[in-house]
Amino acid sequence: MERHTAAEILRIEPWGPDAVRVRASSGTIDPTAPGALENPRPAPHAEVSLSDDGSARLVNGSIAVEASADGRLRFRHAVSGRELLAERSPHALHTGSRVHVAGGRTEQSFEAYDGERLHGLGQHLHGRLDQKGCVIDLVQSNTVAAIPFLHSSRGYGLLWNNPATGRVELGVDTTRWTADGGGRIDYWITAGDTPARILDSYTRATGRPPLLPEWASGFWQSKLRYRTQDELLAVARQYKKRGLPLSVIVCDFFHWPRMGDWRFEESEWPGPAAMVKELTDLGVKLAVSVWPTVEPGSDAYGELRSAGHLVRDADGGLLTFPWPSRYAGEALIRPMAYYDATHPGARAALWQRLNDNYRSLGVACFWLDACEPDVPPGLAERAVYAAGPAAEAANLYPLEHARMAAEGLRAVGEDRPLSLVRSAWAGSQKYGALLWSGDIPTTFDSLGRQIRAGLNVAMSGIPWWNTDIGGFFGGDPDDPEYRELLIRWFQYGTFSPVMRLHGDREPNHPAFATDMTGGPNEVWSYGEQAYNILRDHLLLRERLRPYLHGLSEDAHRTGAPPMRPLFFDFPEDERSWEVDDQFLLGPDLLVAPVYEGGVRARRVYLPSGTRWLDPATGRVLEGGTTLDAEAPLERIPVFVREGADVAARLTSSEA
Repeated sequence: MERHTAAEILRIEPWGPDAVRVRASSGTIDPTAPGALENPRPAPHAEVSLSDDGSARLVNGSIAVEASADGRLRFRHAVSGRELLAERSPHALHTGSRVHVAGGRTEQSFEAYDGERLHGLGQHLHGRLDQKGCVIDLVQSNTVAAIPFLHSSRGYGLLWNNPATGRVELGVDTTRWTADGGGRIDYWITAGDTPARILDSYTRATGRPPLLPEWASGFWQSKLRYRTQDELLAVARQYKKRGLPLSVIVCDFFHWPRMGDWRFEESEWPGPAAMVKELTDLGVKLAVSVWPTVEPGSDAYGELRSAGHLVRDADGGLLTFPWPSRYAGEALIRPMAYYDATHPGARAALWQRLNDNYRSLGVACFWLDACEPDVPPGLAERAVYAAGPAAEAANLYPLEHARMAAEGLRAVGEDRPLSLVRSAWAGSQKYGALLWSGDIPTTFDSLGRQIRAGLNVAMSGIPWWNTDIGGFFGGDPDDPEYRELLIRWFQYGTFSPVMRLHGDREPNHPAFATDMTGGPNEVWSYGEQAYNILRDHLLLRERLRPYLHGLSEDAHRTGAPPMRPLFFDFPEDERSWEVDDQFLLGPDLLVAPVYEGGVRARRVYLPSGTRWLDPATGRVLEGGTTLDAEAPLERIPVFVREGADVAARLTSSEA
């Protein structure tokens, strides 16, 4: 359906099963405008009907959209007729629901509903699962991944298919989406009777995640930072000597000579090929840090600049920001540029270097750090990308950066690409994005915020997510209080989609510089009591890996996230929608993290509709009940759906 007026072109069309796409512009609708939606298959059963009063109705599977004569839209469940969402005017004197402002800013307003719960929108550390009442900036930054997909308890999912910076206001009277630039409105909405169906539809429209590589389901060891080849190998050897499982070890930043060299610094890493071979013999994969920053004088700087592959500054020249350099003399820092991930040629040029300098040696995974890219807000607003100025296209950057690695890996035969990323956008899952929550505090409050953030990431279509176990900023391994936090976080990480220990531990380098490093951060760094608990959880993680591989297949096939809120599997249980500090790992494991110091028991809700086994006691408990579960320092409460095979893996080292 299409409607033309002097003020606007409005287009409504079926877009995949049970979904429609809405586009509007005060000018023309650009079919090449960037977004997250993939081209859908034809919808042969979609029906359009027109009325004499100028209104129209489109039905596509379970969703129906009604367009009034003035262009206002209302979305209903096609069978029941129940209203899912309706557009509304932003104020009484405005004749429509959409606003087109000179300069390219646009607004779209919808009705708000009492009792509606809203989830998704990527990663935000506000500590809420239900985001009703929040104002969420659609701007990427460290600890924030702005993914403009919203899941509603009313039975719909909505993608704001616009990479412009902006915001979404989830008010009690209005839900309003705003784009700072681009001059267009573009959103996609699907109807689904369950959260699982909604995410299935969303990931069908924006891309399914690839299967998780089998090695990635194990334990990842990292710290800020192993400065030399000898340091890193010594840690891997110690894991082997102690008989501890280790799947991945991470080589962090400043292992290169200059930003933009994208290769090992030879005096500190003299034999990377031999290093990778030894790690391989130990059963360990190597992941390396890659930054998008490019230093003048580096291997790639001249090539990228002359080809127009660096981000430009709206004020003139290249966008630059000072970062530490080995070659800046006493100043220690110098202005550096950024490769433009939105330019296909820039992506090809970067991949060629990563392939030649890392992948050819056997490096398994790239850690795409600082991929927002990491610049202050005022400077970020001045960025001009190949895809457009920041106000129109900035949120594409982490998506296209992950695309660079995924397409490169697939070109060399890797059909399960995976990249550790600090930011993401809608559709990042199809490029094997493994999102982590950025540089976070080392506090129990921070741990509690991660639980809710991870569940919203799951409801944003990203199945693979993790945190820096123990937090990032500091943490004294000799402090008993911090040891308790590290244990509780490690326990939470054992049941996270990916399990990775990282942080800048004390005593650490006082300044951000190329020689910085943190204190010890291995599982034996926290004393004998902690070591025994951490070792037990490493072995537990190993036993859970076959279960995780099955969840990977589910995510690849249907978009179902491994870590998910209780309501994902129990949508008919009203209490499940209220619980925000427990989660399900797949359909069969219920996990209740401990995120307060000194706590040795916590309240746990068991969803109705099944019975639950407590592996710690052997008791089978009725669903729909709340209990005080014991949580000694050695473990957190975990329950298993009655009859699930995974129960044996929680208790038996032979499983």
